[in-house]
Amino acid sequence: MSLPRDCSRDEWPLKAYKNLDFLNSDAARNIRVLCEMTEPGLRFAEESIQDTIVLFGSARLQPEADAKEALETLVASFENPEAPTEAEKFSQLRAESGVKSAHYYSSAVELAEKLTRWSLKREAEGKPSYTICSGGGPGIMEAANLGAKKAGGKSIGLGISLPFEQGVNDSVPEELKFEFHYFFVRKFWFVSMAKVLVAFPGGFGTLDELFETLTLVQTKKIEEKPIIVLFGSKFWNSVINFEALVEWGTISPGDLHLFKIIDDVDEAAKYIIDGLTKS
Repeated sequence: MSLPRDCSRDEWPLKAYKNLDFLNSDAARNIRVLCEMTEPGLRFAEESIQDTIVLFGSARLQPEADAKEALETLVASFENPEAPTEAEKFSQLRAESGVKSAHYYSSAVELAEKLTRWSLKREAEGKPSYTICSGGGPGIMEAANLGAKKAGGKSIGLGISLPFEQGVNDSVPEELKFEFHYFFVRKFWFVSMAKVLVAFPGGFGTLDELFETLTLVQTKKIEEKPIIVLFGSKFWNSVINFEALVEWGTISPGDLHLFKIIDDVDEAAKYIIDGLTKS
């Protein structure tokens, strides 16, 4: 194609889809949302991923050895360990809580490993398989991805851009690392492919994911009800009084059967595997 004598390609107007100022503007938000709705699906198709087992929980939980080391380092830093300041007492309480809850990290690793081994065996037999999926960050998310990796399987990391969580953990293969900007699109990918959701102890984000999923199931917005497990009765029964919701008439007694509270890894694995096999 010949160019006008007084015009080179470098001087042509910028195409809209190459205009980063436009693509990052408020006016183009719908385009950015569409990208996050579309691109992950293409990658999942390339990896032949259709069904997932989602593990989520606190990003703050650590392996037991790391949690104990953090506590010891903290106490050693006190100017007077025998008479810590109020701020030091609070920091110590948080560090002690980290040690107390560290076993949930190892439980998440073990559960993800067991489920991945089972899924890989099914795949070898030509049966539908299930891929471990997490939020891609540290804590329980890291544990889930680490468990899948230890079993020799791939797993998904649906990362989110946050000021205190940077990047996706190293146990997720590059082709299944994602970084979302929009929470609601990330939630879509969590729920849309999930056949199982396992909620470990966590904070606002964990509670948000759990109750949104329960609401979607309760209102039948999800055609196929996923298996929902709450891991850790001591945590869940102390944090949420589900029976009180029934007593106040805000949920039905049958809604308590939408999930199962479990403490043991082997019991959780069996419950999930039995449920998936029947379905």
